[in-house]
Amino acid sequence: MGTQETVAFRIRQLCKEKGFTPHGISVYAAVPHATVKSILHGESKNPGIVTIKKLCDGFGITLAQFFDTPEFNGLEQEIK
Repeated sequence: MGTQETVAFRIRQLCKEKGFTPHGISVYAAVPHATVKSILHGESKNPGIVTIKKLCDGFGITLAQFFDTPEFNGLEQEIK
């Protein structure tokens, strides 16, 4: 799984944990639904940190908590 897929996986995981639908978190976090949909479907190649921060605020977590997962920690460096 690459970075893009890991971000989408984490958003899905948090939606499930926190009881949000993708549409629900988009409304609650003030992120356009099209943006969330684009991230989840792999259309957004590089979701911005501001967008991820807004989603984190909606989920009630910090950026550190978003990224501190086995999935992110296991990613290989993309620049070699």
